[in-house]
Amino acid sequence: MVIDNIARLLKNSKHAVVFTGAGISAESGIPTFRGANGLWSKYDPEEVASIYGFMRNPRAFWAFAKELIVKTKAKPNAGHYAIAELERMGIVKAVITQNIDMLHQKAGSRRVLELHGSLKYVDCLKCGKTYEWEEIISKIDDIKCENCGSLYLKPRIVFFGEQLPRDVLNEAIEEAKKSDLFIVVGSSLQVYPAASLPFIAKESGAKLVLINKDPTDKDWLFDIVVYGKAGEILPKIVEKVKKMI
Repeated sequence: MVIDNIARLLKNSKHAVVFTGAGISAESGIPTFRGANGLWSKYDPEEVASIYGFMRNPRAFWAFAKELIVKTKAKPNAGHYAIAELERMGIVKAVITQNIDMLHQKAGSRRVLELHGSLKYVDCLKCGKTYEWEEIISKIDDIKCENCGSLYLKPRIVFFGEQLPRDVLNEAIEEAKKSDLFIVVGSSLQVYPAASLPFIAKESGAKLVLINKDPTDKDWLFDIVVYGKAGEILPKIVEKVKKMI
């Protein structure tokens, strides 16, 4: 019944927006950050994920990145593909994500607003040379700029201590305001300002849906809450939408 209700909301929506967090990537094997087995139980975020830590010791970040991304060899899961399918159907107008792994694009999503940037490009902070991610991961154990020798090769992601890209955040806020259906997938909604987007959508009159493995402290905000894996729930919703159409 809940699946039917979400599918009906999607079918009747004029501007549906999907917001995703670490939970959907976890289903592709990428470790989450918080919780008993999260990366922050093994790494100090101040050391490996803040701009101050990076400037002190860039090698610490790259050791962390190796475990976070390279070792997992992550691929999109059924949840990513379901969201991309809804976009192809003309129902989902934008995907807003906190994730930096580019799995939405790999699944076929075209309009992806990356609030925290992505690993697609890496820049040398000393000489400005730009690398593509695939160039970097082949030498991740000994990273330095081939042009100037600097160790300060920084991916275009938002570290703690840095501001979100203003243009992307503004676009995400506009999408939240325009939405009549705002679906949050795999986020505990703990990190601001990203976590404010469902509130903005709600204030603008949107229906809110949460699909998450565990309860959050913001469940009360949502019209429909479903606990479970996005990779199992979202494909069922897509199939229901297709039958309704």
